[in-house]
Order: sequence, then C-alpha cells, then structure tokens
Amino acid sequence: MIKTHESPEWVLTGGTVHTPSGRVNADVAIANGRIIGIGNYPGVRKVDCTGLDVMPGVIDSQVHFREPGLEHKEDLETGSRAAVLGGVTAVFEMPNTNPNTDTAERVHDKLARARHRMWCDHAFYVGATAENAPHLAELERIPGTAGVKIFMGASTGSLLVAEDENLARVLASGRRRVAIHAEDEARMNARKDLRVAGDPSSHPVWRDDESAMMATRRILRLAREAKRPIHILHVTTPAELEVISRHRDIASCEVTPQHLTLAAEDAYPRLGSHAQMNPPIRSKAHVEGLWHWLQQGVPDVIGSDHAPHTLEEKAKPYPDSPSGMPGVQTLLPLMLNHVAEGRMTLDRLIDMTSSGVQRIFGLVGKGRIAAGYDADFTIVDRKGSFTITDEWLASRCGWSPFTGMDLKGRVVGTIVRGHVAMWDGQLGDAAVGEPLRFAGAL
Repeated sequence: MIKTHESPEWVLTGGTVHTPSGRVNADVAIANGRIIGIGNYPGVRKVDCTGLDVMPGVIDSQVHFREPGLEHKEDLETGSRAAVLGGVTAVFEMPNTNPNTDTAERVHDKLARARHRMWCDHAFYVGATAENAPHLAELERIPGTAGVKIFMGASTGSLLVAEDENLARVLASGRRRVAIHAEDEARMNARKDLRVAGDPSSHPVWRDDESAMMATRRILRLAREAKRPIHILHVTTPAELEVISRHRDIASCEVTPQHLTLAAEDAYPRLGSHAQMNPPIRSKAHVEGLWHWLQQGVPDVIGSDHAPHTLEEKAKPYPDSPSGMPGVQTLLPLMLNHVAEGRMTLDRLIDMTSSGVQRIFGLVGKGRIAAGYDADFTIVDRKGSFTITDEWLASRCGWSPFTGMDLKGRVVGTIVRGHVAMWDGQLGDAAVGEPLRFAGAL
C-alpha cells in the first residue's frame, strides 16, 4: 500500500463502501476529521460495519428549523438532533424565521446560534426581498451561506418576491445558484374562494398544478435572461419536470420524500391538515409521474422541506391550519424503503442526497467517500427493518405524517467529520456541527 503522510486515528471496517469508483469492501481511514485513505489498515482502532452500507453523509438541502422567533415549533438544536438520528450529516436551513434572514447581521446571528448547538454541519439561506436585491451579491458570499432563496408565493412578511421586475433584480445580483419556491402568487390569490372550510383536501384544488407551472415557466424565462442558475424546490407535478428537463443548462430541481410517498386520495382523509404543505400533496397520478421523471434522471436532489408546526397549530380548522410537516429525520428511512421496494437504486439515492448536492451547490469537501474529503458517513443496514414511532422522533413538534409506517432498511450510524454523532439510535457526546464551505463564497 502507498504510504500517506498521516496515520489513521481509526477506521471503518467490514462494510460495503460506496466510493466514486464503485462499491468496495475496504477500510476507510480517518484522521483529523478527514478521510485519509481507502484500503487495508491493520493494527488501527476499528469500528465494525460488517453487513452494513457505508454511504457518503446525507445532505438535506431544504430544512426550516424555525430559530429565531419560532422556537416553540423547533430550534437549531432539536432540528439538527432529529437530522443526525435520521442519518443526515449536513443541512441547508431556510430564511423564513422571525426576523427573516435577509441581512448580513441576521446570517451571522444564525451562525452564532448554531455554534456548539447543532449536531450536523449547516449553511443558512439568505431570503431575497425587493429591498435587499442590490446587496444579494455580497450576502451570498458570506461564509456559511447556502445562497439566496426566492419565495415567489406563499411566504410571510417581506420574503415574497412575486413580480417579474423584482425577480429580475434579484437574479441580476450575484452569481451562485438561487433556490426557488415556485408557486404563482397572483393565481393563488385569485383562487382563494376554492378553499373549503374544514376540508384540507381542497388545498391542492386551490394551489393547483397551473399555479406551480406558471411560476416555474416564469422563473425559467427570467433565469435565462439573467444567465443565472436556479434550483427549483419541491417540484410536485410531472409536467414541471418535463419542462425543466429542457432547461438543464440553467435549472436543477428537487423532489421531497413526502411527494414521492403520499397521495391525496389517501393522505387527506387519513391525516387531515397533517398532510397540508406547500406545494400540496397531490394525486396518485402525480406521485407516479414524479417517479417516472426520477427514473429519467431529472430531479437532482431529494430534500425534506422539514417545516414543523405544533399539534395545536395543526388542529386549527382548514384553511387556518398552517402548511408544513416535519421530515428531516424520516427522509432517509423513507427513501431506503423505496430502494428496498425497487423504485430506485441505492446509487441513485446516494447521488440525490450527497454527491448531487455537492455538484449542484459547489460544496467543498462533502458528498463523496474519497481521500481528502470530510469524514462524513451515513451507515445503514439495508437488511434491517424499522417502524417510525413518536418516541423515536426528536423534532420539537413531536409528530410525523409517517408515524406507524413499517420500513425496510435502518439507519445505524451518522458520522460528521470523524465524530460519531449517532450510533444505533444513541446520540454522540457533543454537538460538533460547523458551517459548510462553498466554492462560490469567501
């Protein structure tokens, strides 16, 4: 074996290791929080992974951890604890907090709050507004910033950029990929009378396919005019994915486990407002269409859109009930079950939760098991089984639309930069999350 300048502190041994060169049965050597080699390392402290898959650390590129201002729903500690219990090693956190994350001071406030409290690595989005548009080129370069997020519809306060003129101003300011919530605000306002009091199943009637498609077409056109890459979040309609497939030079996109798993015909009668989110849970035909386009390779990443609300808030009659559901802890368990049932390969899942995220957003040192990269690993037992229970859930909101589901596959371990954040359901000894690094930031 070729010698390296560093000696391993410990190794993962016995597992099936998923590297850029393919699956190998080898030791992964770790020192100073990084991977220093893949091979055979006798005489070194070992963590036995026999019978397990050693994957690159899962990255959830869309979570809402609600801090500051909404900590009764979630905070950075509880949300990141849920993340590592579910096998997630890093998250991109969204800006619709109170106050909104729309200035340099508020980004730095979140970074300070996260220090020694978050269990996983992290980055924070800056929310675009009509007012801060001229400053976004500077804001997106703050270390620890995931980039800029645009809410074209369904936002709170000033984080709504609905008009083409303001959208163009935002896209003209900066260079990094911009994340987009694509629903058309004007159409949704015009259709509010279609909401049926007390009936959450009217949610996708109000926020229909066309609301999503109109916004997606508009932002694709504006992005092309601005020559600015965009990332369309939580796509819910097959028609949008077909359109996005013709704009791959300018647009990447995301799907969520919820939209790949829940269908309106069952979800609203069974779950009521617990199935309510934006964009909505849609029909079984939509679910099948999303899977078709996933198999065509179009969605680039899977993000949870973890957006918790309390049980008391969710108990309000529709449409007063808030939209959103928790998901960071269930992202990987749900998707492992889809792998077990043959809907996708494990290689495709790894691409959508680690290497794909790294590629699209320019993450430094993340997303693959390779020498020199951070020692981030998600370790799973694909032969195991698992039932989602309320007791297992760590989110402050205390519920999940997937409680009671029996799943094939089990998350065994979460390792963040060489620190064991979770093993066999038990948290590590300290929260060690650090800000993520991006090629496009200072």
